[in-house]
Amino acid sequence: MTDSRTMAYINMYAVLGTLENLCELDDKAKEILSTLKKPVSLAFEVKDGPAATITFTSAGCRMEDGVKKCDIKIPVSSCEKFNKIINGETTPVPTKGLTKVGFLLKTFTALTDRLTELMRPTEEALKDPAFFELSTVLTFYTISVALSQIGNQDAIGKASASYISDGDVSFGIKNGPVATIRAKDNHLVTIKQAPEKPRAIMTFDSIQLANDLFNGRINSLECIGRGTIEIRGMLSMVDNLNRILDRVALYLA
Repeated sequence: MTDSRTMAYINMYAVLGTLENLCELDDKAKEILSTLKKPVSLAFEVKDGPAATITFTSAGCRMEDGVKKCDIKIPVSSCEKFNKIINGETTPVPTKGLTKVGFLLKTFTALTDRLTELMRPTEEALKDPAFFELSTVLTFYTISVALSQIGNQDAIGKASASYISDGDVSFGIKNGPVATIRAKDNHLVTIKQAPEKPRAIMTFDSIQLANDLFNGRINSLECIGRGTIEIRGMLSMVDNLNRILDRVALYLA
């Protein structure tokens, strides 16, 4: 039902990519980064898979596609091994930046642990309204990027993406975060901001609704029927995006 290569792209760009939003929105993450005296860039390069560089500063972090000039480089021999690294089942070994291993063990690990705490929360933690909202917003950003990765890498997702007309889809939560899903030549890209001229719009009515949907407690088609998910514009774009959204749950379960 799922494949390791697609999962590696999701883990790289959707999961690790959400560190950008964590560092922007979460006070604990900001506190962790505040001790950095100068920028540190960390690159992961997966054989036959994704490659990206994350640069951390005391003000936040930014991911760029590909291996840029970096302080720490971690080559990974396969997509399967990279997925195990993200799941905490194996330890990454850098080939560059051994003198900065303290950053990996302390700062980077503290940030990924905080991300996990928010992305896989306990029921008790979710009783705090602020935690609930932050957890849902971060999950939204992860899912919005995962949509594009599945549309580009997963066999079933690619089939759905091939029917999405060129243009932007506004994907968001009412009074909350909005992302652009941009389709061009059967390839999808997620941009973490609202589109200027969307050809289609898919908006969840509330943070609570989005959380229920992301956690499989409600069905998107049922919500569309009730009007709690607003869809406008070129409906075929939303319909095929929704098919990919169904695949997201399989990968991020």
